[in-house]
Amino acid sequence: MIEFMTEGVEMPQLDFERVKRWIGEVAADHGYSVGNLNYCFCDDKYILETNRKFLQHDYYTDIITFDYTRRNRIAGDMVISLDTVASNAAEIGVSYESELLRVIIHGVLHLCGINDKGPGEREIMEAEENRALKLMCNV
Repeated sequence: MIEFMTEGVEMPQLDFERVKRWIGEVAADHGYSVGNLNYCFCDDKYILETNRKFLQHDYYTDIITFDYTRRNRIAGDMVISLDTVASNAAEIGVSYESELLRVIIHGVLHLCGINDKGPGEREIMEAEENRALKLMCNV
């Protein structure tokens, strides 16, 4: 089950049924099925508080992923700052919707075991994000 909720922001204008199908396809492409996924869209203030409280990080970010995956069934809570998504989209010159979809699938890819902090991992993550975004065109 995939749920979308908000904290202090308006719900983004996305076709959420299509997004759910897409998430399922991306997970399956990596050998996983979808369990409980909860997305919380919020503002920068909320994600900073979450980052400090749960990860002891004192900085803004676009997404925080809490991983509850077991075996081949992804599950987790993802907190996404729409403020940071918007500023990142403007900074790199892409649409807000495109950047939001990238961040949504970034969390799924983490749950599928793809990391982005070690040597060479960021490039792998970006390649997987781009491949997933191409899949969205066919959903």
